[in-house]
Amino acid sequence: MGILWSLFNPIFMLGVYTFVFSGIFKARWSPGGESKSEFALVLFVGLIVFNLFAECVNRAPGLILANVNYVKKVVFPLEILPWVSLGSALFHGLISLTVWLIAYVMLFGVPHATVFFLPLILLPLVLFTMGISWGLASLGVYLRDVSQFIGVVTTALLFASPIFYPAAALGEKYRFLLFINPLTPVIEQVRDVMYWGNRPDFLLLTIYLLASSVLAWLGFAWFQKTRKGFADVL
Repeated sequence: MGILWSLFNPIFMLGVYTFVFSGIFKARWSPGGESKSEFALVLFVGLIVFNLFAECVNRAPGLILANVNYVKKVVFPLEILPWVSLGSALFHGLISLTVWLIAYVMLFGVPHATVFFLPLILLPLVLFTMGISWGLASLGVYLRDVSQFIGVVTTALLFASPIFYPAAALGEKYRFLLFINPLTPVIEQVRDVMYWGNRPDFLLLTIYLLASSVLAWLGFAWFQKTRKGFADVL
């Protein structure tokens, strides 16, 4: 069905997660709330952010291995391969975002104007994802088990991120552990601007942007430093 899979996959997974957590476990986002539509939309926001990150990171260790001809036979800027992966993930994310907006309009009406802050919030995530992707793409050439390890890590991050539950659900004593996860601030900020209509925390975004920029630079520098040995290993 071609491009339609990009539409059906997030809708199917949203239905499964909503049924399990909201239908079977009777989870609700707001205390005392009974709205499954609210739970589904808030959950979907978290999934959009997580899937953008996870799609790139899971594919990163195999990017060079899947394009051996570009390493050995032609002069090709290998550093753009993670960008190609990111572009694909952003496209899928855009489709999911469109589905979310349509659902919100049908259920609640016109979305909040704060939704226009979304690109600003996603920028640090893009840089962070690229830094990780460059590092993993390089490591995947030398350590073939990296892809297996990353699959386990991303699965753990799915449940260690405030996707199926609000950050406030974790006690204050342990809440700091949740915010060690680099996806937590992005998910919380995206949820604020898209569903709750709150302005983003610009100080937090600035700190996150600076840290992500440093990580992106380190990842790119590592990739460029190690790419000289790709042909010998492959």
